Amino acid sequence: MPFVRPICRIWSVSMNFTEVFGIAVGLAMDALAVAIGTSIALGTVTGRQLFRFSWHFGLFQALMPIAGWSIGQTMARYIAAFDHWLAFGLLAYVGGKAVIAAVRGGPERSVAHSDPTRGSSLVILSVATSIDAFAVGLSFAFLNMAIWWPALVIGVVTGLITLTGMLLGARLGSRLGRHVEVLGGLILIGIGVKILIEDLLAG
Repeated sequence: MPFVRPICRIWSVSMNFTEVFGIAVGLAMDALAVAIGTSIALGTVTGRQLFRFSWHFGLFQALMPIAGWSIGQTMARYIAAFDHWLAFGLLAYVGGKAVIAAVRGGPERSVAHSDPTRGSSLVILSVATSIDAFAVGLSFAFLNMAIWWPALVIGVVTGLITLTGMLLGARLGSRLGRHVEVLGGLILIGIGVKILIEDLLAG
């Protein structure tokens, strides 16, 4: 999300909870959209799927600022040059995979291949939705700000918002049926395109 970087430049060292919470919500919006699209594709979600998705999204969203903060200013210009392309590529890959699987259909499709809350698909989605959090960590390093408390808030907020998105999407998916897996995949691709266009226009 391109608005993150200019906001980071005007933060003071004594950033309060309201400001941290605001940026946490902003960072979690992509996770919310992906959670809704994923649960629509699944149709119904189990307690384990809810936990896996919200836990991993929250965990990665908390770890990425720490990683960015640790690297600091040295790598900033390189990350800014391709972060939007990376997010687009990851989301387009997972979304395209979901669309293809839905179009092919058939009983031979395994649960492992159709469940994005497992394995490599889960990791890819977690990384793709937390790349901007890495940039936020870099900004904290530039301003000599502590990272641990903001990272915790960002992770918890993202986890809760992801859980909410999964529950909303699951209700919609269960009403429309399994064929909306195509819609879920297209939503993921659309999020990737949005991130790419916004960053290109901002640049």
